[in-house]
Amino acid sequence: MELRKKILDEAHTSMFTMHPGSNKMYQDLKQKFWWTHIKREIAKYVSECDICQRVKADHLKPAGMLQPLALPTWKWEDIHMDFIVGLPRTQKGYDSIWVIIDRFTKSAHFIPVKNQYNAQNYAEIYISRIVSLHGVPRTITSDRGSLFVSRFWEQLQTALGTTLIHSSAYHPQTSGQVERVNQILEDMLRACALTYSTKWDECLPLAEFAYNNSYQKSLEMAPFEALYGRRCRTPLNWSEQGEHVTFGPDLVTQAEKQVKLIHSNLKRAQSRQKSYSDKRRRPLVFEADDHVYLWVSPKKGVHRFGVKGKLAPRYNRPVAYRLELPSHLAAVHDVFHVSQLKKCLRVPEEAVDTSQIQIKPDLTYEERPIKILDQKQRATRRRAINFYKVQWSNYSEEEATWEQEEYLQTKYPGFLLATENEYV
Repeated sequence: MELRKKILDEAHTSMFTMHPGSNKMYQDLKQKFWWTHIKREIAKYVSECDICQRVKADHLKPAGMLQPLALPTWKWEDIHMDFIVGLPRTQKGYDSIWVIIDRFTKSAHFIPVKNQYNAQNYAEIYISRIVSLHGVPRTITSDRGSLFVSRFWEQLQTALGTTLIHSSAYHPQTSGQVERVNQILEDMLRACALTYSTKWDECLPLAEFAYNNSYQKSLEMAPFEALYGRRCRTPLNWSEQGEHVTFGPDLVTQAEKQVKLIHSNLKRAQSRQKSYSDKRRRPLVFEADDHVYLWVSPKKGVHRFGVKGKLAPRYNRPVAYRLELPSHLAAVHDVFHVSQLKKCLRVPEEAVDTSQIQIKPDLTYEERPIKILDQKQRATRRRAINFYKVQWSNYSEEEATWEQEEYLQTKYPGFLLATENEYV
């Protein structure tokens, strides 16, 4: 058994093989080696390889069947919230849009806001623009943005009797409806800016009107019609509604019929969406005490659990499920969608100690250079480029990387000057 282990290690983990798949590994080994159930043993070895589980792309269907939110039963009782940020700053100082959507009628409000607003500013806007028009909602679904998890916001909603529903970490599909509306709104504002050469905040009121008065397939009517019982007059259809007015019991009966129709349409649309989605997904269930790998996505210039850029591992080392995160990750929300987890078939005996790394709540941390180990120069036709071999914080000298002088001066100004006297 010890000899087999050495053969498998050499065929899989050496610098000359670089972690091949089980079939390639079997084809290489069968020419020189054979033992009972060799193919099965190779497949098991590769499937349990810690490095392979962390870095290789998963070609299976996304895990987790679609679990739709419960259907709302009345107008503006259950709402979605999100922000569109990073917009060009207008003359009035606006640089973001607060998008608030009713889950029942799909009607929305697009509110221009400023990045420097605090929770109290948003509370005042919320009361004046939402509560004053539609009353206090039962639930608010949002991501885990700083506003929505702030103590002031939570205390305000508790006092109003509203339940806050936060999406799981790194799973914006929970608020998929508002994400889609964000895309539509951004397209509207781009078109408006190109066509009428106006600032985006000047287009926003008409963008809200256009969205609310446009047909929604899931409702089989426009949000304005679902909210008020009739289409809104426009320059195109100014006389569409006629002069018919409903009074008394007929008005109540008509409203009840419309609510039932909307609920039926939403239920049918939700069932259709689940059917389409589940065809492209696979069920995946974990049990208590299972170990899983947590999926992370690398960002340019930001390190995620070790390596920067495109070479960052796709999955972090296994942690216990739900997720039992180590104490130094206490700031990270511990509930993750199943699509971000992968079954750990074998818990590795050795693991990197990350207790000394200051990991942020978004599962990122930025490394910093601490020492120059070597220097070289590469000549080009036009100039000579200096390279430095840099040791990074939390890493040994063996894991040092070669970096361009220009990159270090730009990204870490002062580092080369501070270490100039130390390097020999």
